Amino acid sequence: MFEELADGVFRRRYESLDLNVGVVLGEQGLLVIDTRASHVEADELRQELRTLTTLPVRWVVDTHWHWDHTFGNARFPEAEIWGHELCRKTMVELGDSMKEDAAAWLPDRLEEIAEVVITPPTSVFGTAARIDLGPVVVEMTHHGRGHTDSDIVVTVGDVSFMGDLLEEGAPPVFDDGFPLSWPITLESAADIGSSIIVPGHGDYLDRAGAAAQLEEIRGVATLARRCLEEGLPVADAALLGPYPPEVMISALERALAVR
Repeated sequence: MFEELADGVFRRRYESLDLNVGVVLGEQGLLVIDTRASHVEADELRQELRTLTTLPVRWVVDTHWHWDHTFGNARFPEAEIWGHELCRKTMVELGDSMKEDAAAWLPDRLEEIAEVVITPPTSVFGTAARIDLGPVVVEMTHHGRGHTDSDIVVTVGDVSFMGDLLEEGAPPVFDDGFPLSWPITLESAADIGSSIIVPGHGDYLDRAGAAAQLEEIRGVATLARRCLEEGLPVADAALLGPYPPEVMISALERALAVR
């Protein structure tokens, strides 16, 4: 169930997609960070929130636009939905392709995915924003391009929810990412200095764990530059990286495509 990371700050690690959901308790309501991969999963989340409090969900924050983090948004009609301005833009423009991607990942849940009502953020920002919950303030910051172009860090005291800028238990996913920019973005996000870091998937990290992953992503960027500047073949570079060759090929091909 929910694990309390700090006073009034919780995370729930779901078996489905090993996804983390964050919850912050305020005086008059809850803030939820990411809403899971469908309305069905969001309904399960709403039921479990009742074990924490009877207060309503007043705010939802999307860490980025990917379907596994946002397809439950419609189940929180009473809430302000926050996200980066590019998160909203992408969800508006690419809704059909997001559903196609979700269906490819979850082929046994096609009817469920087809029923999802894509609900983009209605409150957006470019660089930073904050939400005052009463006893605590939630800070939202965008540090640049990384896993997507719209990743944000959500910080509450000494806890930072970093979405898929970081992963635990599996390599990062580069399909919609920006491998050359990602290290710079993570360096900026690391300046926040939280000691508890919740990735989008997997167990939470300490600063040393986050720093180790930053070094891996720097290694990917270094190899991508060698492919660009020295003509190192992608297949050869993939064997030199910190992740399995199939992940490295995806990352390097993406770096060559988006530069």
